Amino acid sequence: MSLTGVINGTVILPDRLISSGMVLWESGRLSYAGPERRVRRGLQLEDAAGGYIAPGYVDLHVHGGAGADFMDSTADAVMRGCAAHLRHGTTTIFPTTTTAGPALLLEMIDACRAAADLQKRNDGFSTIGGVHLYGPYFAAEKSGCHDRAACRAPESVEFERYFQSGLVRVATCAAELPGAVEFYRAARRRRCLVTCGHSNASWTEMRLAFRAGMRHVDHFWCAMSSVPSIRQRLGTPMQGSMAEFVLMEREMSTEVIADGCHLSPELLEFAYRMKGPDRLCLVTDCNRALDMPPGDYIFGHQQSGTPFSSDGKVGRASGGGLASAIVGMDHMVRQMHANTTAGLPAVVRMASLTPAERAGLQRKTGSLEAGKQADVLVLNRRLQIRRVFVGGRLMHQSAD
Repeated sequence: MSLTGVINGTVILPDRLISSGMVLWESGRLSYAGPERRVRRGLQLEDAAGGYIAPGYVDLHVHGGAGADFMDSTADAVMRGCAAHLRHGTTTIFPTTTTAGPALLLEMIDACRAAADLQKRNDGFSTIGGVHLYGPYFAAEKSGCHDRAACRAPESVEFERYFQSGLVRVATCAAELPGAVEFYRAARRRRCLVTCGHSNASWTEMRLAFRAGMRHVDHFWCAMSSVPSIRQRLGTPMQGSMAEFVLMEREMSTEVIADGCHLSPELLEFAYRMKGPDRLCLVTDCNRALDMPPGDYIFGHQQSGTPFSSDGKVGRASGGGLASAIVGMDHMVRQMHANTTAGLPAVVRMASLTPAERAGLQRKTGSLEAGKQADVLVLNRRLQIRRVFVGGRLMHQSAD
């Protein structure tokens, strides 16, 4: 058995930093993470050169990259998107759907299955943790950059086909839609992370959803209800919205897009202080414009999706509204660390262990703990990616 690892770095654990640390693994599984110690001669050990040794990032909400959208629904597009995010530190990825018809959604799921099979035989890709069934069950008035015409209420004859694939691990539906409770219960039976997103739900509707198994809300403050929007929809007396429900209910988790364009520093700080690192996830919500030049692109399927433009910083829809992010998880980590009081262990936890826990993968990945898969990042002191290991294999290295 071959034992290898990384030395001469600060090890990032969920609750602390270990200076002058090292991480070792054997046969793709972590065996040690702690202060440097003597090891047997002949081992090939990566030198972190005084940088950081971190767990691989886990992205629950991501649409594509490097010119490919997961909804292009080919194995090549899925693998291209996975490879792009691997370069930004994401070692476990959940390809995320948009609003679309049933046939295209099934094609996307099949493409993810084919890509996952190919990944077992090829290096250079993030591990597909499962599919995030995101669209199509959105409130039309909260559709954002998704195709509004494809928004619809969930019906079991449709969504059961997606669940039967066995690949859906995160499942989203607007809580106010007819059939939402049935959808949530079906997703909970399959042990999905059950979420509410692109929704104008009231407190009462959120409470019913919670009882049915909903425990997460997508991209906080983006395409979600507020007290004013609920007043406009339901009148007076004013009622609580998704925001108040998430902030008051301890078991609820949520996510932020920390790209510097979606949310201001004070909102990132507020989310961190209110939910804490064990209930707040960093996500990219990234589209196909990742690592691509500024220009015009399509969100969703290349032929039937919606147009948006990239200015090199963020995606924007034709009306000027935000249209998903165009940067990777490494950028989110740097932005969150620079603009909040969250320490580095907390920030990295929000990009790794917390999403792994929410998706039920915490025994496999998400932290540098003996027995877990050796998904390891080597970062420089500026938190930029230098090396990426998946299952102990070197998948990416940047030019030093």
